[in-house]
Amino acid sequence: MKVLRTPDECFTSLPGFPYEPQYTTIKAEDGTDLRIHHVDEGPKDGPTVLCMHGQPAWSYLYRKMIPRLVQEGMRVIAPDLVGYGRSDKPAAREDYSFQRQVDWMDAWLAQNDFSNLTFFGQDWGGLIGLRMVADHGDRFDRVVISNTGLPVPTDDVPEDVVREVKDFRANAKTPTLIEMGRALQNVPGKPASAFAYWQKFCWETEDLPIGFIMSMGAEGPSPGLALSFLLHWLGVAPLRPRSVVGCAYDAPFPDPSYKMGPRAMPSYVPTLPDDPSIEAQEKAWAFFESFDKPFVCAFADDDPVTKGGARPFLDRIPGTRGQAHATLPSGGHFVQERCPAELVKIIVDLIRSTNGQ
Repeated sequence: MKVLRTPDECFTSLPGFPYEPQYTTIKAEDGTDLRIHHVDEGPKDGPTVLCMHGQPAWSYLYRKMIPRLVQEGMRVIAPDLVGYGRSDKPAAREDYSFQRQVDWMDAWLAQNDFSNLTFFGQDWGGLIGLRMVADHGDRFDRVVISNTGLPVPTDDVPEDVVREVKDFRANAKTPTLIEMGRALQNVPGKPASAFAYWQKFCWETEDLPIGFIMSMGAEGPSPGLALSFLLHWLGVAPLRPRSVVGCAYDAPFPDPSYKMGPRAMPSYVPTLPDDPSIEAQEKAWAFFESFDKPFVCAFADDDPVTKGGARPFLDRIPGTRGQAHATLPSGGHFVQERCPAELVKIIVDLIRSTNGQ
């Protein structure tokens, strides 16, 4: 396995992120060393909150939540998924299968021997993190999720939709950023075919505009982003963020060769009934259908990808009953950016109300 490592100088002077890096080295399935980074802040004897990011972010996404949680007496562990942030970055698409990503983070969790955890995950942080909870249930005391899922495509997906999605992935032209954004507005009605636009856009865009995408998600439209898009549309310049926050999200990726994780991972989200991860996903659901520890959903009301996604958890997981679930108004997809105080309150209130359970 070929592995890239972002130079340390890429992470100097990041705004709002002064944290000392912590590293754990695990073995990949072929024996390759993989170094995984995490933030570890707050009192070592405080309640421990494991915060996991998704695609295409990294632990910088938690810079607004970490100080608030620490102020409340919490210890915060925030890893960078393999392929992101300060963690190592395998260079091939096939390195990023769903199962490998779960195995890597399972190994990281066990090697650090973290326990009595409150889990918080969003996007791929939830997809991978919920599988970690299912694999290591004794290490977790409670769960909070936002804008994520535990998808299991069923045989009910019409055959014509399956053919349409596979043909689109294989033969359609690469969607533009605008076409991809419009398609995502249709996810609730046509999840597999709409999400295919995001999968294809990410995979076929070699220099994926991560900082620009995260700027849009974190800050919304701005004159600087509009100018960047105009220059891109005119063929003058690639899409680049024009804010310090957007540049911080670009920091782990000094050139396109480092972006294989963010490019590849959307294609591994299970959306079709022949997906190779379905058996493991069903096994995880079997675990959660008897999970009676506290489980809280805090989804945004305006995320086009996961709107309404709390319902399966509320219907199927015993631990959700009687909990103070929340809907975050105008939280967008990256709720950690737009609703950090609200999320911290939800997490802290859950910990304090269930301590000792």
